[in-house]
Amino acid sequence: MTDTIFALSSGLPPAGIAVVRVSGPAAGQALAALAGRLPPPRRASFARFRDSVGEPLDDGLALWFPGPASATGEDLAELHLHGGRAVVAAVLSVLSAFSGLRLAEAGEFTRRAFENGRIDLAEAEGLSDLLAAETEGQRRSALALAEGGLGAHVDHWRAALLSLAARTEAAIDFSDEGDVGEGGVLDAALVWDRQSLIADVTAMLDTPPAERLRDGVRIILAGPPNAGKSSLFNALIGRDAAIVTDIAGTTRDRIEAPVVLDGLPLLLTDTAGLHAGSGDLVEDIGMARTSEALAHADVVLWLGEASDAPEGAILIAAMADLGMVRPGLPVSVVTGEGMAALRRAVTAAASALLPRPGALALNQRHRDLLREMVSELEAAAVADDPLIQAEHLRRARDPLDRLTGRASVEDMLDALFGTFCVGK
Repeated sequence: MTDTIFALSSGLPPAGIAVVRVSGPAAGQALAALAGRLPPPRRASFARFRDSVGEPLDDGLALWFPGPASATGEDLAELHLHGGRAVVAAVLSVLSAFSGLRLAEAGEFTRRAFENGRIDLAEAEGLSDLLAAETEGQRRSALALAEGGLGAHVDHWRAALLSLAARTEAAIDFSDEGDVGEGGVLDAALVWDRQSLIADVTAMLDTPPAERLRDGVRIILAGPPNAGKSSLFNALIGRDAAIVTDIAGTTRDRIEAPVVLDGLPLLLTDTAGLHAGSGDLVEDIGMARTSEALAHADVVLWLGEASDAPEGAILIAAMADLGMVRPGLPVSVVTGEGMAALRRAVTAAASALLPRPGALALNQRHRDLLREMVSELEAAAVADDPLIQAEHLRRARDPLDRLTGRASVEDMLDALFGTFCVGK
């Protein structure tokens, strides 16, 4: 029999309200023992919670959700208590004394919901992202995933694959029948539907990735030494993270700082100045790291000569307060000239690289599996033998099953649910 688990599912006390959840076959028995009765299903009922000898613990609300129509897919009880440390500790202590009850592990409630078919793996990933969301864009994207946005697409793609497989196998088994002849209308329709499915999945793969929304758009400040990179970096992040001096080569390594600008997650990076080289080993290593950062940049703010700027970079004419006239956006961190325009340029460039608000965003795992599916479909498209085509179509369904968790790897599940807090 599955263990019955319990945990505090709200924030750590002290708090206005504390929610303790109990899930498993003994949840109803535990709730009845604490509240003196089992309340009506799915209705919040006032209860005086008592310990095993009848001493009162707290006055609160008791909720009862019989399985399988519950968040975890099994019997589930909730105790809504006053959020003091002593109250919570006392209730958890009483629950731990019940036979068959134990404290939940991290993410165990959500894992049970997944294992009992209440959510799929993509929805669990969305819930994990939702818990970690720090910006409005992250919240909306995670919510789209947690509410089954990707699962709906997967169901559509799986149905299309099954239809393609059935029609392909029909062409093999009944090729001598008049309605499934070689080169007939059905064959042309099958090819069209297969290409449409490839196009549909490929369009999803071309959308901005979830990692950019989660980790931030990579904004690299680069240019020659003493161009004003570190001063501008500090001004953009709102604190003195980089050392600023008049000495060339002060910045020897990359300095990174996450920042939210106009609601957009950014990862700003200050870099060592680029020049011909001085024979200084440390400075040369710093410039090599600058080149590496530029190779992986989403947006480059270039504070150097226009002729040296990387393709697509935003050209900055820094230190505009000194009266120098150069190509690019005039900016001065001393007077504030051009800072508002620079922020607008940065946010415009970043917005174009992020998922649309509320749009579904795929993470690396999703993209890898969907590319695997597309690869099998493309292999089916070039295969001459219908038997080989049918095999590729069968294999194309496997990535979809792994995406939603219908076929899963235990180690990956442990890693995912281990990122959840206890009580979730």
